Amino acid sequence: MYKLIAFDAYGTLFDVYSMGQLAEELFPGQGQAMTLMWRDRQIEYTRLVTMSDPNPAGSKYYLPFWELTIRSLRYVCKRMDLNLTEQSEKKLMDQYAKLTSFDDSLKVLKTIKEKGLSTAILSNGSREMLTTVVESNGLKPYLDQVVTIEDIRLFKTAPQAYGLLLKAFPVKKEDILFVSSNAWDALAAKWYGFDVFWVNRLGHPFEEVGEKPNYEGNSLSKVLEVI
Repeated sequence: MYKLIAFDAYGTLFDVYSMGQLAEELFPGQGQAMTLMWRDRQIEYTRLVTMSDPNPAGSKYYLPFWELTIRSLRYVCKRMDLNLTEQSEKKLMDQYAKLTSFDDSLKVLKTIKEKGLSTAILSNGSREMLTTVVESNGLKPYLDQVVTIEDIRLFKTAPQAYGLLLKAFPVKKEDILFVSSNAWDALAAKWYGFDVFWVNRLGHPFEEVGEKPNYEGNSLSKVLEVI
């Protein structure tokens, strides 16, 4: 039914909240709250940059995802009155560069490739960030392409971001299944015209606007039941 299975990276293949243990060591009693707010601020900055100048040639306010990640970390630590030393910042960012993948990420990608389907990542992450995290988790052999919004300087949920998959592969919208654990990402991809699988690990309700995803499951492995 599909020719290309495309995955979001952060939160879908790679566990962004695996940062919690290190954050808790650095900020006892505050680590979990800090990582949650850090992720939210990171995404909020991508939206602010894109929505404030949605120029097809790229936002004039664009900063690489890595830079936005650092700045959101600094903001959250100020907001929570946490003492972020240079050493602590480096530890956290070094850990972020090598986030661990979810237990089923490798198996799912490998199985999809064995079925003869194309695989890709479509991510807000910069090329260097994605290369590091993909290789450190051993996923590179099972990905045909890693597609980043870096080239267009507009973050998801800009339609141009999802359109990058059509430029990278000789497929049509209906040939693509887009997989994301982020409801906002799944919704925007659905609006763009892709079939969507929402990985709802925490049992959250879907967004109250727009269309529901075509498929939903509580783990990445459930994607295999669809294809």
